[in-house]
Amino acid sequence: MFRLSNLIKSTLENKPARHLDGAIAIWNFTNRCNLNCLHCYSKSGLDAVDTLTTEKALLTIKELKEAGIKFIIFSGGEPLTRKDIFTIAEACQKEGIFTYLSTNGLYINPGNVRRIIDTFGYIGISIDGDEQIHDRFRGLVGSYNKSMQAIDLIHEHGGKVGIRFTITKETQDALAHIFELAEARGIDKIYISHLVYSGRGLDNLKMDLSMEERKKAVDYIIDKAFEYNEKGKDIDIVTGNMEMDAIYFWQRFSKRYPQHVDALLERLKAWGGNSAGRNLVNINSEGDVKPDPFFPVKLGNIYERSFVDIWQDESSDLLKKLRTFPREIGGKCAECEYIDICNGGSRPRAWAIYGDLWAEDPSCYIKE
Repeated sequence: MFRLSNLIKSTLENKPARHLDGAIAIWNFTNRCNLNCLHCYSKSGLDAVDTLTTEKALLTIKELKEAGIKFIIFSGGEPLTRKDIFTIAEACQKEGIFTYLSTNGLYINPGNVRRIIDTFGYIGISIDGDEQIHDRFRGLVGSYNKSMQAIDLIHEHGGKVGIRFTITKETQDALAHIFELAEARGIDKIYISHLVYSGRGLDNLKMDLSMEERKKAVDYIIDKAFEYNEKGKDIDIVTGNMEMDAIYFWQRFSKRYPQHVDALLERLKAWGGNSAGRNLVNINSEGDVKPDPFFPVKLGNIYERSFVDIWQDESSDLLKKLRTFPREIGGKCAECEYIDICNGGSRPRAWAIYGDLWAEDPSCYIKE
């Protein structure tokens, strides 16, 4: 997760950058979902059956706290399909774990919106473009309007909500619409995710951007971040699953604010790039623990071993390699001067294309 807006503001104002104190767990709480999105890494659907029990989830929360997890993002599938979602999230709060909700918004209604706002510190709703693009991408006519109604409902009840947007060939033309939407609706945060080749994202690999398309999109995103900072617009821009954005941003920032280059570089190195297996972990709906949601290799399963034992396993070669900084990556990464910024990018993308977890990220668009 690359916090673009925060880095611009904190660097120019010489203030501490936002720092992650502890690890994040993305918990795919369920594989049930009311949509059929083209890019879905978990291949979710309404036919899926939940295997995680409430009792097991509550026990796991205590283990997550013991292992140093400070943030849990409830994802899916659609996490609001589970009736015990509030019980689990409130248990996290009692343990001092911050809770985020990643949802399509279709199950947010006047009857539960207040509880959702009170239970989750951040609510991210997926929007993939204008009405036509979004409905086609999500596989349901009318889903765009329902998601927008959820955003309005959260605002009406005093809550804050962000947009989650996945950029692909199908959605790239809607990038400007997402920013216009945020400006018009008073949305606090735009999270733009690059495609990772996993689940339906792997089945639809042809959806991914070309190098030139990606660079054009990131140019637009960075331009908006600069614009918002200079105009004092309080909209937080974050990108995900493409740590090379940090390198390209540094190159752009260096030309615009050369007097602050060293300060930014120091912050980027402290950020550390891809954090899968280091301060990012995933638990899927079947209890499998992975370094991130897209990873092709499992670390263990919470039904077989405690989360603490899995996450703190000093004998795991995979965790050792993921936690080496900077990582030892092959291809052009081996000689890249920026490896200590991006940390080699996505291992699942390397696996999908080269069959090698330690090959270069095939989506890297940085020219040496």
